[in-house]
Amino acid sequence: MTGYILPLTGDPWQVMTLDPEIDGEAFHAQVKLRYLPAPRQWFVSVWDHSGGELLVNMIPLVTSCGEVNDLLLPFRYLRGGKGLGSLFCLRGTEETARADPAEKNLTDYRVVWSDTFGN
Repeated sequence: MTGYILPLTGDPWQVMTLDPEIDGEAFHAQVKLRYLPAPRQWFVSVWDHSGGELLVNMIPLVTSCGEVNDLLLPFRYLRGGKGLGSLFCLRGTEETARADPAEKNLTDYRVVWSDTFGN
């Protein structure tokens, strides 16, 4: 299983272009992370960078605390049934004050994009 740790910063609007190999297939993707102050929540969107198609829009970035919480599980039907792999938000340390990332502590977490978990 291959996994990629997204290069997070503290900026409230982050855009990164990645070329992961998901389930043995190359995928040219753009990932956007955005913090919205009203719900006090981080959100993630995924684009097919090659075709410019928005695949996943503004899903909440919530952690996997004790259980596997694959944020891309509901989207396994995309890309002709190939899906997008799996995406997990993990606490970097057990001392993190909040279960989910807050405005100023996103870098205390790890966002891992990997081959499809449980496939």
